[in-house]
Amino acid sequence: MEEDYKQEPVQPTSLRGMTAIVTGGARGIGLGIARTLAAEGCRLALWDIDNDSLEAASQELRATGADVVGQQVSVTSTEEVEAAVASLIQRNGRIDVLVNNAGIAGEKLVMKMELDFWQRVIETNLTSQFICCKAVVPSMMKQKFGRIVNISSRAWLGNRGQASYSASKGGVVSLTRTLALEFARNGITANAIAPGIIDTPLFALLDANVQDNLRRTVPMQRMGQGEDIGNAVRFFASPSSSYVTGQVLYVCGGRSLSSASV
Repeated sequence: MEEDYKQEPVQPTSLRGMTAIVTGGARGIGLGIARTLAAEGCRLALWDIDNDSLEAASQELRATGADVVGQQVSVTSTEEVEAAVASLIQRNGRIDVLVNNAGIAGEKLVMKMELDFWQRVIETNLTSQFICCKAVVPSMMKQKFGRIVNISSRAWLGNRGQASYSASKGGVVSLTRTLALEFARNGITANAIAPGIIDTPLFALLDANVQDNLRRTVPMQRMGQGEDIGNAVRFFASPSSSYVTGQVLYVCGGRSLSSASV
């Protein structure tokens, strides 16, 4: 009589060939993260609501030889997220990395902030991460391997005029720590990155004087790039970070040492 046994899932030994989802992956920080992971040989799923930007980003990465699928997904919709996860698993067989990057900014003083403004920022920046994590974790548990990287912000420490944004990013830190505790035994790590001032299309819309003033507050005297965040994601996403979970890494050019806010 043959002995019954359960075959252990094959565990990745490098980023090459791993499947990674990057939400908000068509522009700014998300695209910088996607470029970094693509250079390491990851198979990418870019999620975004802007189909034109999604197509442009996908084409750019495919031109480098990357395996990329663009999926138009609203990360605040449980139905759309679950459908995208199912489609990706059918295509690639597994999901190894989830980078929760999608989010929106919001600046209003508390006494001038309407409830719907508050709720929209919280839903987009925090609730979406809960939805995405809950959708991918079952497959990660089955394969006994997973990397969740949540993008928070220096703003989680609080910043005047950013009550909703700061609260949402603080919630990301708390969610990350809780995920780390709940799923550590399943081979799943969860870590957060808190960027400082990053040169994105949104930053470029600021007045030149405002940009210069912000740049001077950074000890390194330069703006961060999307790839700077990508480099941090690369570590947290890799098999070599297997003993690191529940952490918050500031990627801010030293600004966290001299500024109490973002």
